Amino acid sequence: MSGEQDIKAVIAPAHKRAEIVFAVVAFAGAVALATQIQTQVTWNANRPFFNQPGFWPVMAIMGMLVFGAAELVLVLRRHARTVGESVSAEVANWARSLEFALWFMAYVIIVPYAGYLPSTLAFTTALTLRLGYRSRRMLLAALATGFVTVVFFKSFLAAKIPGGAVYEYLPAALRNFMILNF
Repeated sequence: MSGEQDIKAVIAPAHKRAEIVFAVVAFAGAVALATQIQTQVTWNANRPFFNQPGFWPVMAIMGMLVFGAAELVLVLRRHARTVGESVSAEVANWARSLEFALWFMAYVIIVPYAGYLPSTLAFTTALTLRLGYRSRRMLLAALATGFVTVVFFKSFLAAKIPGGAVYEYLPAALRNFMILNF
């Protein structure tokens, strides 16, 4: 085997699995959008069909349906033997990224209770540990990143992020400072 054939032999199975998963998800997304056309698009009886506000969204969704179905059929025909266990392994691999979406949702839920600064510092440190970094330097970098992020959003971008409920237990002057700045 040549070097190029070796590389193709190694990456082909994962590539096939990814194609199948992508085709199924893309077509399912197109079907989901198509089922919502009537509730999401408006039609004006006094306008010609091509000047309707919903014309281009409908064209886009129809294109997604046609090309998604064609992609799905072609991929399934081309890789019929690889459907099954390899697809579930690929979906499980893709689902691993959902963990970080869950981390972010937990962060968003905790901020109103713990406050922006404490939540950000806790989550940057926790994610650093989750990713396997254990050195003092990396943990300090995570804390510094969290602090700079909070200062940037609150000071420079003037983001209006509500103060945490825990701030209510601080002395009045410190509570006001934390609510305004962190």
